[in-house]
Amino acid sequence: MSVQDYLRFGQMKMFLHHIYEYQKGIRSLVLCTMCPTCAQLLSERLERQGIDYLIQPVGEEKVNLFFGKRICLETVRAFVDKPLNKLTPEEDFMLGTMLGYDVSIQCERFCRRRAAL
Repeated sequence: MSVQDYLRFGQMKMFLHHIYEYQKGIRSLVLCTMCPTCAQLLSERLERQGIDYLIQPVGEEKVNLFFGKRICLETVRAFVDKPLNKLTPEEDFMLGTMLGYDVSIQCERFCRRRAAL
């Protein structure tokens, strides 16, 4: 098994774990960054399982695959219309919180980003 195959296998295990967490109600929204080919394969799996998803290009070689509750994806569509590193501090805070990141760490990140403006 090559290093790339091993990394892809690890990414697949993580993706399957995220699906498990979503199905158990631990997460409402998940974000994975991957190559377009992988996103196509994984989106087919999401469709088979009846899980809503959204694919947004990052560049020529990567895409962001969001999946989860429909209302969360609608919210993401409403404000994530640019690369994630271009989000405002408020948008970044909202997305991080929706993804289930630690709220106090998100608050610290928000304050740092806001102060840098």
